[in-house]
Amino acid sequence: MNLDKFKRSLTSIEQIPSLVYLFKWIIICTLIGAIAGSISAFFLLSLEWATNYREAHLWIIALLPIGGFLVGLSYHLYGNSVVKGNNLLLEEFHTPKKVIPFKMAPLVLFGTIATHLFGGSAGREGTAVQIGGAVADQFTKIFKLNNQDRKILLIAGISAGFASVFGTPLAGGIFALEVLILGRIRLDAIVPSFLAAVLADYFCQAWNVGHTHYHINSIAEMNPANLLWALLAGIIFGLVSMLFSKSTHFWSSQFKKYIKYPPLRPFIGGVVIAIAVYLIGTTKYIGLGVPTIVDSFSEAMNKYDFLVKVLFTSFTLGAGFKGGEVTPLFYIGATLGNALIWFIPLPMDLLAGMGFVAVFAGATNTPIACTIMGIELFGIESGVFIAIACSTAYLFSGHSGVYAAQIIGSPKNTHYNNEKGSLLSGISEKRTNKEL
Repeated sequence: MNLDKFKRSLTSIEQIPSLVYLFKWIIICTLIGAIAGSISAFFLLSLEWATNYREAHLWIIALLPIGGFLVGLSYHLYGNSVVKGNNLLLEEFHTPKKVIPFKMAPLVLFGTIATHLFGGSAGREGTAVQIGGAVADQFTKIFKLNNQDRKILLIAGISAGFASVFGTPLAGGIFALEVLILGRIRLDAIVPSFLAAVLADYFCQAWNVGHTHYHINSIAEMNPANLLWALLAGIIFGLVSMLFSKSTHFWSSQFKKYIKYPPLRPFIGGVVIAIAVYLIGTTKYIGLGVPTIVDSFSEAMNKYDFLVKVLFTSFTLGAGFKGGEVTPLFYIGATLGNALIWFIPLPMDLLAGMGFVAVFAGATNTPIACTIMGIELFGIESGVFIAIACSTAYLFSGHSGVYAAQIIGSPKNTHYNNEKGSLLSGISEKRTNKEL
């Protein structure tokens, strides 16, 4: 009798199932972190090789149409089920249907490396996130997880990919929780998300793969005047975020409308980009653009650099090349912040750092993750300015973003909701009502 009471008392203790939950996700997230982190390490080294080879052999940019055709053909023949990329991860989270095919990982890995090798303008976050998501979802069958656990699994995969490719485990963990539903954060998955992010970053670094370091050396005093200047900068960052998102969707719709055979879209896009690079006589607007990002913190840049990068990247991704949006968004934000120095009296490196994360925040609707990323990259000293820029950019970037499958959980401001009546429409509304 006493033994039965003891067993019942154990089952009534809330921390016991929590301990079982923690143990389960430690095992799963260790596996996800080891695999995703190791693949990210290989991916980063491959991107470095591709970039160095391209810059040493500029003639290869002339082959960009061929590279684009191969990328398009590979997806046309083998990747129709995964061609949606990041949006597929979000769709499977909201309306689970079937396990994401593992082929998403090698296909996007090949497509992104080819894009950078031949001279496309793209990033790396989308690739890492897709790899992490595809790797993680394979454990759904292995561990026989239900739909609720599968959602947590996808979050862990997203955080693992993001954290390992940028070396920002805190931002990666929050990004995966924040990106799924605009205006909502999934705190039920917070432990697995952070576990996967930290472990993936650890395993990536275990391969001695480094990440680019950025520095903000000049911090302005936080006073009423500088607060207003920071708000103004945030508004501009938000508007440029919206410009990038709408430009990417525009080019994608135009290519799909006028070019029916998918492999021809990146082929024709590659012809245009290769000619454009030849005419302007520089490669600073293709690839990741990390050297330009670094220079934005200390040197005066061209006032139009951010606009040219918006055009090159939105056109590249819209044409069907593979890669992410985030590093180009870093480029756009840093060079835009650098350009704002001519009328906003804040330090150049501070403005560049604010733009670096704020344009990203506006385009992905993840202001909290981007604020944490800014603190991880630049230090807590600039945290207040980073937070103001990210939150204001989020507010002014509109309710669209680079991820078309991102549904709206809460409006960005109550006035907008009151004016429009019902903010959500069509399938987004149905999904939101069902899921939330």
